[in-house]
Formats: sequence, C-alpha cells, structure tokens
Amino acid sequence: MATTNKHSQQPSEKKSQTILSGSGMQHKKTTGFSELKMNPPRMEFGSLQLAPEKANSERIRQELKKGTETKKQTFPVLQMSCASCAANIERILKSQAGVIDAAINFAAATVTVEFIPNLIQPAELKKAVQAGGYDMVIESSRPEQETLENIHQQKYTSLKKQTIGSLVLSVPIVIIGMFFMKLPYANQIMWVLSTPVLLWFGKDFYINAWKQATHRTANMDTLVALSTGVAYTFSVFNTLLPDFWLQRGMPAHVYFEAAAVIITFILLGRMLEEKAKGKTSEALKNLMGLQPKFVTKISKNGEQVKITIDEVKKGDIIAVKPGEKIAVDGRVIEGSSYVDESMLNGEPVAILKTKNEMVFAGTINQKGSFLFRAEKIGAETMLSQIIQMVKDAQGSKAPIQKLADKIAAVFVPVVIGIAMLTFIIWIAFGGANGFTYGLLAAITVLVIACPCALGLATPTAIMVGIGKGAGKGILIKDAQSLELAKKVNAVVLDKTGTVTEGKPTVTGIKWLNNDEYEKSVFLSIEKQSEHPLAEAVAKFLNHQSTVPLHNFESITGKGVRANANEKSWFVGNKQLLEENNICIEARLAETAKKWSNEAKSIIWFADSKNALAVVAASDKVKENSAEAIRRIRKAGIEIYMLTGDNENTAKTIAAKVGVNLYKAEALPGEKADFVKQLQQQGKVVAMVGDGINDGAALALADVSIAMGKGSDIAMDVANMTIISSDLNKIPEAIQLSKQTVKTIRQNLFWAFVYNIIGIPIAAGILFPFTGFLLNPMIAGAAMAMSSISVVSNSLRLKRKN
Repeated sequence: MATTNKHSQQPSEKKSQTILSGSGMQHKKTTGFSELKMNPPRMEFGSLQLAPEKANSERIRQELKKGTETKKQTFPVLQMSCASCAANIERILKSQAGVIDAAINFAAATVTVEFIPNLIQPAELKKAVQAGGYDMVIESSRPEQETLENIHQQKYTSLKKQTIGSLVLSVPIVIIGMFFMKLPYANQIMWVLSTPVLLWFGKDFYINAWKQATHRTANMDTLVALSTGVAYTFSVFNTLLPDFWLQRGMPAHVYFEAAAVIITFILLGRMLEEKAKGKTSEALKNLMGLQPKFVTKISKNGEQVKITIDEVKKGDIIAVKPGEKIAVDGRVIEGSSYVDESMLNGEPVAILKTKNEMVFAGTINQKGSFLFRAEKIGAETMLSQIIQMVKDAQGSKAPIQKLADKIAAVFVPVVIGIAMLTFIIWIAFGGANGFTYGLLAAITVLVIACPCALGLATPTAIMVGIGKGAGKGILIKDAQSLELAKKVNAVVLDKTGTVTEGKPTVTGIKWLNNDEYEKSVFLSIEKQSEHPLAEAVAKFLNHQSTVPLHNFESITGKGVRANANEKSWFVGNKQLLEENNICIEARLAETAKKWSNEAKSIIWFADSKNALAVVAASDKVKENSAEAIRRIRKAGIEIYMLTGDNENTAKTIAAKVGVNLYKAEALPGEKADFVKQLQQQGKVVAMVGDGINDGAALALADVSIAMGKGSDIAMDVANMTIISSDLNKIPEAIQLSKQTVKTIRQNLFWAFVYNIIGIPIAAGILFPFTGFLLNPMIAGAAMAMSSISVVSNSLRLKRKN
C-alpha cells in the first residue's frame, strides 16, 4: 500500500480526502508542515554517526512548503533476527534525508516508511538498509501480502532444514559428552560432529554477526555467535593442547556439546517462533482468501464468460450462482438471494438482497442466483479497504511498547558488557577455577539474554487482537485505540442511526395551503439534503415534480435554506423558523405539538414569511440497542444519549433503551462540547455516531466509534468502525481491548522477569550460596522458550470470548 500526503503551504489549513485507486487505498491529507517530525533522531554506533545534516531538514521543510506530496509505503524486511535489529533499521531509515518517519513491525517483518519522493526513492532506502547489514524488498509484481507470505514460508522451510540437521548431529555429541567422555578420541569425535553444526547449520548467526560488527552494531546473532564461538574455540584449544591446563593443575574441559546444543535450541526456537508468528496474521489471510479468483461476466450479447477478477471493470454485469463468493462491490440488477455477510460484519444471519441492494466482495451467496453491476473494484471494495485498515492497524505501535523499544535498542551492548564484567569478576574472585567458570558464566549470559521476547510482546498481541476484531466486524484503526478502549468509563451515543435504525419514515404531513408548487419546492430541497429525515420526506413526496434550486445552504444542526423562483425557502426545526422570524399558524403548531408528544420527529417547511407545512417522522429503535446498553452499563460504564431531535422524542427513546442521561436538541458543536465537558470531569469518553454532524464530537473523543453504515466522514474520523452498526459490538470491542492489553502486559512482564532473573543466574549469582552454575545448554533452551511463550500467549487471545 502506498499512502500519499500533500502538505499545504498554510499551516493552519487541515483537510482530509480519501482517494481510491486500483493500486491500493490512498489517503491524501493536507496539514501544516509544522506538525511533522522534522528532525529524525541521531543514530550513533561507536564512532559511526548517521544523523542527517541540518541542511537535509531544511530541504524537507522547503519541499513541504511547496506542497510536495509525501508517500507512505510498507516494505518486507529481511535478515531481522531480533528486536535490536528492528530498532537499528528504524534509526537507519529515520536518518535518511527525505524520510519523515519509519516504523518497524518486528512480528510481521515489515517497515512502514513515510518519505518525500522528490528527495528519496525506495531504491535508496533499500541501499541504506543494506548498508546497515539488513535487506528490504521493494521490487515485487505480486501483492505485498503474497510477498510476505512467501518470505515467511521460505524462512520457515530453511529454519526447519537447519534445525533437523543440527539436531541429528547434536544428539550423539550430547550422549558422548554426558556418558562416554572416556571413549577413545571422544573430544575429536565431538569436534568433528560439532563443526558442521556451527559452521554450516548455524552459519547465519556468524555471517549476520560479522555484518553487524562491520557496521559497529550488534544484535541477537552477535550474542549467539560470541557465546558459541568462544565455547567452540576454547574446546578446540583444549583438544589440541590439553597440557596447557594440566601443567597448571586444571582440567582441560571441552564444551562442544554446549556450543552445538545452543545452536540447535536457538534454531528450534526460531523455527517454532516463525511458525507461531505466521498464525498471528491468520485473520488477515482469511480476509484475503474471501475474494474469488474468477467471476462469471455477462457479455453484451448475453453470453456467460469466465474472467479473472483482475479483468473486471466498473459497469460489468456479473452473474452469481448459489454458493459462490461475490468478487467485487456492486448493485443487484436482476434476481434475489440471501447473502452471508458474516465475514465482513460478524453477523451470522444472512441478508436478503433484492434489486438495487448493494452486495460486497468476499460475501457468500446462499441458494438464489442474481446479476449485479460492478461499482467498486480492486482497492475500492469494502473488503480491500478493510484488509488495508487491518494491515495498517497491525503495523502500528501501542504506547505501552515504547519502554520495550527503548530497552531493545540498547539491550545487546548492555548484555555484552554484563558478560565481560562477569568474566572479569570470576577471574578476580573465582579462585583456581575462576577462568573456566568465568568463561562458562560469560557464555551463559550471552546465550540466555533474549531481546526477542521484549520485541515480540506487544506486536504479536496487537496483530492477534486487531485480527480478531476484524473477524467480528470491528475495525480498529490503530494500536493506540485498542489500548485506550479498556479505560473507557463513559459512552456517548448519537440517537439517529446509532440507537435507532437511521431509516425514518414519514407518518404524517399537515399543509397550510396544499399548494402543488410548494410541494415541488419541498421535494427539491429534501432531495439535495443528506439528512436521514430528508430522505424519508423525499421518498414520501416522490410523486411530485421538482424545480431548479439556487444558493442551497446547509445550516448546521437546524436545517437548510434554498432559493427557488426568486424566493427563500426553509426546511428544518422550529429553531430555524424562529431565528428567521417566520410565523407559525396555530393549527400547524397544535398538530406539531400533538405529534411531538407521540415522540415523533418534527420537520418544518416554510417560505421567508410563513410556515407552510409540518411533517412527522418516526425512526424505529434497533432491536439490539436495549441489550447492548444493558451490557455496557453492567460493565460499570456510564451511558449518555445525544440527539438533535425534540425533548419528547429523546425522552421516549431514552426510556425505551434504558438510557438515564440524555440531551435533546443538541447541535453538532454542543455534542463536541458535551464530550469535552465529560473529559474535564476526568472521564475517558467513547463517542459513537454515524453522521456528518457527529464528526466534531468523534474527533474530540478519546475513543471514537463509527457505525459502518453511516457517513464516510464519521468513519474517516473514527478510531473504530462497527461494520454491522450493531451496538453489541461496543462492549465486545471494550472487552477485546481489555484482553489484548492484559496479554501485552503479561508478555512484557514475563519478558522483563525472564531477563532480570535469567541474566544474574547465568552470571553465577547463586554459586557462592548454593554452588549452582547454570549450564549453557539449559540457558539456550530457556532463551528459545522465552520467545515461543510470548507468541503462544498472544495466540491464546483467539480462543477467548
């Protein structure tokens, strides 16, 4: 996916526009360049400095002032073995002139880079990453996810072969080392068997460690290469020159088995980790697998032609047979059937699709057959946009991850320092065997330390959590929203389209004059308005003719005004009429009062002097609203309902669904002020809405939730989108947030505890008290298991309700 942002010359101007293209969903936003991170952090490894010069930052500013577009693109990353690698690559990319930001997803092995194409291209980014000892895939004719899957599969297959080969040779080494040390030429046999383990099956550790060393950096491979290399070299020395130690009264021990088993355990750990990491993105793979590869197109002469999905064009007529998956978004033109949309909205009940109904890519037709006209293809389909949103969200970082990232960035150098200090202390205070014990302890420290567990703790849980949400029809825009949702203690609900169906119907209309021209003006105005009530009135008056309108103006929260036949006309609430000094006759006022007492929504139609008609409309409460609100209140969360409707309607609806606190006749600005007021009281507020008039309140809320069948603006602003518009998904989203954050904390706790406890024990802190010194082989197994346990704990999220 590539995202394009255009930065305006006016820092105060902010716009947002979604652009859909065949190559991927793009988001173009205009924003002040002062909001961007103009100074990427300095990167230092020894004497190497990769900080950009001030001139580069100035070039970025100048380009942004010109209105230059920035591009956001995600690339697969290769040869990244641990969280320290992720931190290194981020720093390398951020230091490049023209790069605004870079974020690594260690669990997915991808990096998302925002850059200025005028200053730097992907090929230059790749070159910078390669210069740092890693690699990045920028050339691919296949979709990004297929490329990633191929890379992961190749890596898993390679690790599997290395692990099996290493295991076959390590088993006899361990048997000889543990039980047959007095066997003739035992040391030589172990030497012969261990050499291929280290130098062939484990060669990647040494190659990667050398690459890091040439760039004055270090990672997990450095620790493995140092520990096993020292153990192997020491053992070779003792095999060839045993008298060196024997003459000094010390045994000439060899540790071939330790070096070989450490390599084997770490290879095994990485193989299992790679397999488990693949499972974290299963939800995304499932979504991508929903789109069929071929479709049946109806040609101009009426023949059925089988074509690939890539050949489908807008306007094509597609035939859908029983049991088939729908390939693209479109509108039914002939026939009818029930369609299973559960993979998009999480709802198990199939939905009847008849003429003019929309159908969506990835959904499954049931028993009937129908034809539909393709309206959205490629990246424009709802399924493609959902997949892209899930990808972006899974790649985002939660605030809780910041501490782990900071530690991972310095972890390997600190561990090397601890290992050296351990060796020195043992030599100084370890007595006759101080050198041997010190060497073993230093090796064990290098082996047991695990930055990978820290690096995997958050992203694996985020990937599983967001993927699980997508499977339930809850689209979460970023990791920060997922983390924050658990803290929500106040939910503010818009009424129309959120608590109610959002499909009001006209139940009555009272005219002052019953004039046909006035009816035509009323219909013409309502046809141009986007409000759900306007749609209901337009449907009711549809038999009338229309007239040309001029100077159509929407008055936020009150209604609309337009000119026709050199006169001003108004449609809206009573407040709109009062502000324009429009007279309301008693009979119309009495009718409006009667309907208002019946909890009907009231719409007025007037010219510049008199009210000409009053309309009553009612909107059905959603079947699941009362149950959802009960569940939210049961969780100890306060619920408020806001509506622009009249007091009687608001009161009736609130009572019906069990909301005690509500505000009627609320303008869009007042909705936002209400959210701000709750926040000032110390509440963490979730705003739920579906309309353009909810945009300001959604943007202000701590967690904003849009109903999927609402306006594009609401969904663009919101942190979460409920595709099915089912309010029951809100408590589910909050519960998912709690489960995910709990999993992240468990992962981080055990990752920290493992390293905090494991490293001192490996250094020999227990030896003075118990005589216990940890075996490097056991340390290797523990290190491998720490990463596997973190990923496995994240995968448990899938099974939780």
